[in-house]
Amino acid sequence: MNELKLEFQLETTEIPAELDKVLVSFLKATIENYSPALFEKLYNKNSSILKKYTWATCLPGARFTQEKILLNQKRFTMTFSDADIGELIEFYNAFILMKYKTYSMNQNSMRLMAVKIRNIPEIQDTELIIKMRSALIVRKHDSINNSDKYYTCKDLEFGEMVKENLSIFLEKLNLEMDISDFSITPLKGKKVVTRTWGRLVDGSIGIYKITGNLELLNFLRTAGLGTRRSIGKGMWEVIY
Repeated sequence: MNELKLEFQLETTEIPAELDKVLVSFLKATIENYSPALFEKLYNKNSSILKKYTWATCLPGARFTQEKILLNQKRFTMTFSDADIGELIEFYNAFILMKYKTYSMNQNSMRLMAVKIRNIPEIQDTELIIKMRSALIVRKHDSINNSDKYYTCKDLEFGEMVKENLSIFLEKLNLEMDISDFSITPLKGKKVVTRTWGRLVDGSIGIYKITGNLELLNFLRTAGLGTRRSIGKGMWEVIY
């Protein structure tokens, strides 16, 4: 397994609070520049396309205000992984074509300076201690009222709802995987309020124990956990 590390240079140290929107826009521009056919496959506006990728950012010295994120350096990194290895290769090739190009954001700009491939060891254990690299968003959608209820590591239903979100995710992808032995338990979990596509929603960060079969855990390592994965949520790493 592999993941990509993208290194960006900024014009100033102030970036928009809605960085998720900027980076999703960057991903779309990257793919459209590389392959209109792949862009249509991933981002067709006429259909809701579930993604198999996830990503997280590392923002040095970040301080968050209502409208901006203030960094202590004019740079940041993004880690990107995809459960579809063929698609990951396509993204790598697309990112290479975007190197050194100036990409504008509100009162700032960024340039992709480096794209590095990092090996992820295959998961060999059915019980892991993991750390969230980006917030885990767990929700129950009420289609009748078109409303969402969010669950965090502080809720009793947390583990059950993570599993329900996983079941829906796999069903929509038409993937048959055994999730009967999947579980997630907070060890040092923390509830956070995270900006997600223009809204403030409850999420969870910190350290957790997860269990599951090897096929499932290796898939989730690159696809992410929970919902909103393709807009920068749900990425995790194994720490033990």
